[in-house]
Amino acid sequence: MIIQSKRIWINGRFSEAQLEIEEGIITRILEYGRKRTDKDYGNLRIVPGFIDIHTHGAYGFETNSADEEGLRRWLRGVPKEGVTSILPATVTDQEEVLLPALRNIRKVVETGYEGADILGIHLEGPYISKAYAGGQPDTHIAKPDIAQFERLQKEAGNRIKIITMATEEDPDFALTRYCHKQGIVVSIGHSAADFRQCELALANGATSMTHVFNALTPIHHRKLGGSGAALRYQDVYGEIICDGNHVSVDTLQYFFRLKGSCRGIMITDSLALKGLPVGTCAKSGSYDVKLHADGSARIKGTQAFAGSTLRMIDGLKLLVEKAMVPFETALNSCTINPARLLREDNHLGRLMVNYDADLVVLHDDYTIAMTYIKGMEAF
Repeated sequence: MIIQSKRIWINGRFSEAQLEIEEGIITRILEYGRKRTDKDYGNLRIVPGFIDIHTHGAYGFETNSADEEGLRRWLRGVPKEGVTSILPATVTDQEEVLLPALRNIRKVVETGYEGADILGIHLEGPYISKAYAGGQPDTHIAKPDIAQFERLQKEAGNRIKIITMATEEDPDFALTRYCHKQGIVVSIGHSAADFRQCELALANGATSMTHVFNALTPIHHRKLGGSGAALRYQDVYGEIICDGNHVSVDTLQYFFRLKGSCRGIMITDSLALKGLPVGTCAKSGSYDVKLHADGSARIKGTQAFAGSTLRMIDGLKLLVEKAMVPFETALNSCTINPARLLREDNHLGRLMVNYDADLVVLHDDYTIAMTYIKGMEAF
């Protein structure tokens, strides 16, 4: 198949080109007009598919619910917002809830599915700080435990790729060091760690920070805190929720100016309420959560955020058009940067020969004309 456009994102700029795709892989990139095309997108933008490494659910489903059809519905739905790969994320709960949730993902992967690719699982909790639990239920918070983690990983079929935890609660950084040795990304989050404690955790194998500015100790000019550590250390990846609610547009601009184009990662942190009508209520862990008109998902009866209902394409638009983040930096945050963090950047995150043909076709107003997953139209 040959796809053509006058604006295909190649090597950090839009170029006139053709993509030759065979068996889900980009096999050649050709000069514009060289071959007869199967799809000519004219002047529409074609960019790599979006990767969401921290998302709890959508369309009435959340990972912890362990509902097979709900998971399949979610995977079929998110390509409409440009997402081609995800890491379903858990929330803090007892082992009796987490194990079936992980088994459900494993079953769907092993039996086959349609839609966005499951690259792995993001285990958020239960090893978090009660003081910074945020929208995570605090009744089932646990101390970091290698034996328990191994049980969870076994049920997941070794698919846990990221673990968010309060590393200051990890004695001698035992689980942090264990996960690092196993190639699992340790992301500091829902953490009361101060700057020095974060520094030590990073030295002991943590490589990322979870939803920076949210559920991390704040920045003060004499005490940088966890959020400050995410900005101070340039090699550390930092997730950030780009909905304009969890973090203001000015703070988003500040974050990406400091992190540059290679380490910031846009996430949705979306809940089951995503894609449902305003005013809808749903369970998230042990909390009742309500969807508000601004897209926020708040614990019912409070102003506290439980998560978001962000669509990735809307996050990209907000970064570029409102936060004034350079397009390349914004695009990298949902393509090549998460791919690098996961060590999947040898086949994901850019439009290049021998990479998966995961791509998004965009109108100038950021509406999506089509998403391709491994060369196939996704909706």
